Amino acid sequence: MERLVCPARPSFPLVGRAFVRPGIQANWRPEQIQGLAIMCGIVGAIAERNIVPILMEGLRRLEYRGYDSAGIAVLNGSGELARLRTVGKVRMLQEALERTPATGSLGIAHTRWATHGVPSERNAHPHVSLDGLAIVHNGIIENHEELRADLERRGYRFASETDTEVVAHRIHHHLETLGDLFKAVRATVAELEGAYALAVVSEKEPDRMIAARQGCPVVIGLGVEENFVASDVAALLPVTRRFMFLEEGDVAEIRRKSVRIIDGNGDTIERPVRESELNADAAEKGQYRHFMLKEIHEQPRAIADTLQERVANGRLLEAAFGPAAAEIFKRTASVHIVACGTSFHAAATVRYFIEQICRIPCAVDIASEYRYRNPLVPPNSLFVTISQSGETADTLAALRLAKQSGYLSTLAVCNVPESSLVRESELVMLTRAGPEIGVASTKAFTTQLAALSMLVVALARHHGADAEREHGLITRLVELPSLIERTLALDPVIHRLAERFADKHHTLFLGRGALYPIAMEGALKLKEISYIHAESYPAGELKHGPLALVDADMPVIAVAPNNDLLEKLKSNLMEVRARGGELIVFADPESGIQPSDGVTVIEMPKHVTYFQAPAVYTVPLQLLAYHVAILKGTDVDQPRNLAKSVTVE
Repeated sequence: MERLVCPARPSFPLVGRAFVRPGIQANWRPEQIQGLAIMCGIVGAIAERNIVPILMEGLRRLEYRGYDSAGIAVLNGSGELARLRTVGKVRMLQEALERTPATGSLGIAHTRWATHGVPSERNAHPHVSLDGLAIVHNGIIENHEELRADLERRGYRFASETDTEVVAHRIHHHLETLGDLFKAVRATVAELEGAYALAVVSEKEPDRMIAARQGCPVVIGLGVEENFVASDVAALLPVTRRFMFLEEGDVAEIRRKSVRIIDGNGDTIERPVRESELNADAAEKGQYRHFMLKEIHEQPRAIADTLQERVANGRLLEAAFGPAAAEIFKRTASVHIVACGTSFHAAATVRYFIEQICRIPCAVDIASEYRYRNPLVPPNSLFVTISQSGETADTLAALRLAKQSGYLSTLAVCNVPESSLVRESELVMLTRAGPEIGVASTKAFTTQLAALSMLVVALARHHGADAEREHGLITRLVELPSLIERTLALDPVIHRLAERFADKHHTLFLGRGALYPIAMEGALKLKEISYIHAESYPAGELKHGPLALVDADMPVIAVAPNNDLLEKLKSNLMEVRARGGELIVFADPESGIQPSDGVTVIEMPKHVTYFQAPAVYTVPLQLLAYHVAILKGTDVDQPRNLAKSVTVE
């Protein structure tokens, strides 16, 4: 019938000016969404005025990302460091400030989600060393134990369990020798292995703040005789619209009237100044008609953020799963994943990768079924739960049962740091989808795929994959944001395609291998928000019953990446056409599938690998469901009978 081609450039509206976010190989715009989301939050400021309100407002603008503690450190009028930290929400820090007021013109603040050390005041940031030196830190320092041991031999004493305090003492150690804070920070970061975003202040040098970045975003906000640092543009929008983004290896000196940056090679460099077109009071939906559409278009950013801090220099930072992760993954002989709904589809997808790449068995269960089937637990089996909210009743109950059943360990993949699922699991991989308002999950699903793909890499490291293999897998993951942005350019094409479904009552979705769960997800999306009855099948199962349903009035949608199962899928599609079914195929341009009478081909981006295909091919199915629902006149964001978080059995 026709061939619909993915445009070379996005044709949907974007906010902001085009520029590539440092450290991510993608063509998407970081200002397309308000803020560069990150798990922990950094805010810093240097000015003539009191910067405490600025720091606190910045923390409030970052708290939607999730955190367990907050803190602030400022140099007061006497040039002394005043620090205040609390466990819990930013409002608790604000209440503490009201009881113990602090003012200052130079300071840093932080919201933390625990990676090293339990949530507590002593583990909260900022961390301090001797002589009034304070730092805040996002990321994970992989060699912190080695550095800690060396510092202890030198007489440093530690008040926390964190890797961050190691960095604080290391900077102080170098400051004693070099006599210059900027040089001390550069000497320290040269010793660090892992990912970090740092902001550092010292009583000895009250006229400047130092920032550094490797694997974690750092943005510098430029004011009038005042400057700022943050991990997220959103934190600084009330005070500036002009920003510079540090790149990998950069160390920056921030003064009231100047910014100096040294790159990883030791050269002084100018980073371009970008002016944000966002404003501090931007509507939540922005330019989008519905939250669901907004969240579909947020996926490149959300996936990039989920990878941020967890991958660097072609390697996975395994400690992102938790301090005990390496030892647990080394001992893991099998994996058991439990989830509900869309999260179950993510589990069913990653099962293929765990078994094919890691070569260890993987079982997948719907949580409500797992609870009642009394499963056998193989030795050294890792129990994995997946939930957007972390409060899904069946998944929580499954976790609690599993903890009594002899599993090696438990791992939660979740989007809400404060959730019960996260608190009750030994290992955690937080997705960074940000708030997902639409009931039909979109960006939460693709960030789950990204998080689970990192689990595949972590397990493969201990089950036969060498450094070259790991680098290749990480490279494919880092390419995902760009591939998904290219796929989003199909939006106008799919809008037109949706018109064919306006009078339909049934649809069949087909896929093979790791794309079969994506067909399941496509069917779920369509039925959730358009109320069209949709079913999904492995394409090879057509002849075992579903072919009886195929006729000219029932569209059949297939996902067809160019993989080892493509030829078999083509044979299955011929079975549909032989029965007069209308085929709509989302296909790789090199698949060889041609449009003809009754066959519509939508060309996907080229060179999508097997490891990338599930996340990429789910995007047009989300868009199709959305546009069909619009034509049907249904409530897209709040479909009937459904809730975002299912907290009952």
